[in-house]
Amino acid sequence: MKKDEVPQDLSSLGKITKEVCYATDSDGKYTTTLSSGWDVKITALDTAWDDIAKRIAAAKQQVLEGKASPVLFFMEYRLMDIGILAGYTGFWQWQVKRHLKPEVFRTLSNNKLQKYAGAFNITVEDLKTMTVHED
Repeated sequence: MKKDEVPQDLSSLGKITKEVCYATDSDGKYTTTLSSGWDVKITALDTAWDDIAKRIAAAKQQVLEGKASPVLFFMEYRLMDIGILAGYTGFWQWQVKRHLKPEVFRTLSNNKLQKYAGAFNITVEDLKTMTVHED
């Protein structure tokens, strides 16, 4: 693709960042240029973010119904899985899985709750109440 043909379709990320693309210049040599996005990628990203929003909503509903602990909600909200969360908290993966159960979560010590709060960058109170503060 030629440098002047690189798509510049504005996306939600286009206001924040630009992507480096390779294109050919007027001499036919490869060079880098910036792109604010292109329609296909915008559609794919929007679809992915919609899926993430649905997962977060489903996790919140599970917590409200007493089927999961707030750890599940914040794990989805912060785009983590059990392995990543275990790495941040120092817990074993089997412990994190166990802490996803509401009856186990209610018995966690303040020290363990603080580890989760630190991993999610929230307070222990926010963890218990599923309160999200947008940065």
